[in-house]
Amino acid sequence: MDLTVARCFVLVHDPDLALAFYRDALGLELRNDVGRGGFRWITVGAASQPGVAIVLTNYLNGSPADNDVLAALIAKGALNGVHFSADDLDAAFEKVRACGADIVTEPADQPWGPRDCAVRDPSGNLIRIEQSTAA
Repeated sequence: MDLTVARCFVLVHDPDLALAFYRDALGLELRNDVGRGGFRWITVGAASQPGVAIVLTNYLNGSPADNDVLAALIAKGALNGVHFSADDLDAAFEKVRACGADIVTEPADQPWGPRDCAVRDPSGNLIRIEQSTAA
C-alpha cells in the first residue's frame, strides 16, 4: 500500500484573515473557496505540490459544548498547524515577519534535526518552516 497526503484541515476562527496569511504571507495559491451558512472551506496549496491541499475552515463538527471547547483551544493557539519546508528559510521567515505574523521562534538549528522557525497564524495555530535539505 502506498499512501500519500492528499489534504489536511486547519481550524481557523476568521477565514478571511486565514486566507490572507496562507496566501500572502506563506505564498500558497488559492484553489477553492466554498461557503455554506456561516462556514467556509478555503483550499490552498503550494504550486509545486498540486496533489496536496490545505483546507482552512471555521466549521466545527460536534455538539455546542464541543464547539465551545474547540473554539477556546483555537483562540489559545493550542492546536498545531502545518509544517512547511522552504528552500530559503531566512527569506521565508522575513516574508512572514513583514506580513505581521506572530513570531514564536526565529530561524535556529534545532536539537531534533532541521534548522527552522515557528510562527502562529491569525487563529493561533503553530506553523513551523524548516530549511529544505533537498540538494
